[in-house]
Amino acid sequence: MKSLTHVLKNGIRMVYLENQSPVSHCGLMVGAGSRNEVQGKEGLAHFIEHVLFKGTKKRKAYQVLNRLEVVGGELNAYTTKEETCVHASFMPVHFERAVELIADIVFNSEFPEKEIEKEKEVVIDEINSYMDNPMEQIYDDFECLIFKGKPLGNPILGTHKSVKAYTRKDILRFMKENYINQNIVFSYTGDLSFQNVVAVVEKYFSSNGHSGKLVKSKTTSAVGKSSVTEPKKTIQAHYIAGSLAYSSHSAKRFPLFLMNNILGGPGMNSRLNMNIREKYGFTYHIESAYVPFTDCGLFNIYLATERKFLEKSIKLVDKEFDKLKQNRIGSNQLERFKYQLKGQIAISQENKAGVMLNNAKSLLNYNKPLNIEEVFRKIDEVTSTQILEVANEVLNASQISSLLYDPV
Repeated sequence: MKSLTHVLKNGIRMVYLENQSPVSHCGLMVGAGSRNEVQGKEGLAHFIEHVLFKGTKKRKAYQVLNRLEVVGGELNAYTTKEETCVHASFMPVHFERAVELIADIVFNSEFPEKEIEKEKEVVIDEINSYMDNPMEQIYDDFECLIFKGKPLGNPILGTHKSVKAYTRKDILRFMKENYINQNIVFSYTGDLSFQNVVAVVEKYFSSNGHSGKLVKSKTTSAVGKSSVTEPKKTIQAHYIAGSLAYSSHSAKRFPLFLMNNILGGPGMNSRLNMNIREKYGFTYHIESAYVPFTDCGLFNIYLATERKFLEKSIKLVDKEFDKLKQNRIGSNQLERFKYQLKGQIAISQENKAGVMLNNAKSLLNYNKPLNIEEVFRKIDEVTSTQILEVANEVLNASQISSLLYDPV
């Protein structure tokens, strides 16, 4: 089924996808995240995501949380480097209830001082929990290393110091500068008609928000190759290495997506998994990842292992890098790799809430809904020469940085 779009009277964009299901999903996505924060206010976008639930002009916090839960629905939110999203899942009969609630908390939140102070402790506890998990913390620390001194390198959760310093004025200023109508997308998937969805969304969103122009920070280059070792009170050694990569608008992102899938994607047959975990048993967890942003991207590999296997594991990783840089993938192998990636994407479409969110992000970044057929066509067009080229650019030893948590 093809997605349909609509632009509200105030400039907010909407994307709709019909889905014959007993459950509907919708979300409001704002094209602003942690990279839009100013120095000293790191984590503010994520903090706003929290305090949006703490009361509006007509609802107390418990009423916000109870509004959808009482009819079996779910209300949630998340923040990334470049987006903030409030989303809900519910039975179709409660669609208007969900839309009214999302509009109320995004545009009418009061941000009571008492709730702000209380939520600071909650977020600090969240930061502490994150810091107790080296497998998660190392990704944040690595991004800080790659994008040092730039907003894109800031941790999404912020720091103890920055969180304690937030004021209500900071929240209102950030929202005024970033929660602008041209930078907001509403997404829906379910079995309600397009006309019905448009009417309800217009009713609750068309008179809200304000106009303006979003100014995003630019990250044109990394800080250069860097290798850092940090002593950590952990049992395993945690290691991550990578470099700057292509943006979400680069034509080279598709060859890199495919190369990443071959090297260390989610499949158990990835080269890193087969040649390090399965063959030698050096590690339980090893993967590679490619994350594109609007003006750049980041590629990395991560592994955790016993300290005595670390050097051997890194050498094996480098060996897999060299294979991709030196050997052109055969045509039969390439076709199998393409089928695998397309199959993974097809399976992901079973997650209807994920489809709704991907549609929102696609409309936000490309001004068009996600088109799986077009994605498959782009994957089919990838050649072994292109994979060889991106491997030599992204896996270039002269620009790969690394971070090691060394157990003590």
